[in-house]
Amino acid sequence: MTPEQIAAASKPVVLDLGDMFTRCLTTIRRARLLGIPGWAFYVTGRAGALGDVRAETVAAALGFLAPDAVADGWDAARRVVPPVEVAAATLDECCRWGDEQLDGLPGTGRLTTLLGHAVDAADASGMPLFAALRAMPVPARTAGARAAVGLRLLREHFTGAHLIAVRASGMSPLEAVLAGPEGEAGAAACGWSPPYPPVGPLVRRRLWAEAVTDRLASPAFAALGPADGAELVELLTATRAHLTAPD
Repeated sequence: MTPEQIAAASKPVVLDLGDMFTRCLTTIRRARLLGIPGWAFYVTGRAGALGDVRAETVAAALGFLAPDAVADGWDAARRVVPPVEVAAATLDECCRWGDEQLDGLPGTGRLTTLLGHAVDAADASGMPLFAALRAMPVPARTAGARAAVGLRLLREHFTGAHLIAVRASGMSPLEAVLAGPEGEAGAAACGWSPPYPPVGPLVRRRLWAEAVTDRLASPAFAALGPADGAELVELLTATRAHLTAPD
């Protein structure tokens, strides 16, 4: 597999697994313990590593979330707790989820190693959010916790690469969301309000942006080589299958 092929094959799995911890009820309860709404916890948990910056800066870094919605969450959190503390709490929840959900799965140790190599090799140029999150110290935890952190970081790397690709395609972030698989429902979930622009003319640009995303992310996977890259895809797929299998 080429680095671009590895990126394309791993991307949907990483995007799914990388924020699975945010949907855990224990993670959601952490917001209440901090005294902030769930949306504020989500926004500030992702962007708090940037420091105590203005909401406009956060919206620019997150990209695909509506600026007004970002400002609502960011400012609500800042009034109660420093953003970096929310980021640290989110990292702790990510590690806890990895301890509980990933540590006992077959292949987690190897998955952790491969994810670590990819994250370390990823080019953070033009991706301030990924760079800030990658620089946060990770508590010494189990292989499962480190795998969860690796998944989260690689997800943010893909998201940052996609934001660059979308802007290069001439689309706005809103247009990219509308042209994606969730359409208007996805736009609403990201805080964008109707009326929405027509989707039809955007689909071809969206496909181009996806290919460019894979190209921008490919240095992370080039560092693995074809064999380890293919193994990473296999381990990611198996991990998702374990986590989503019916009880």
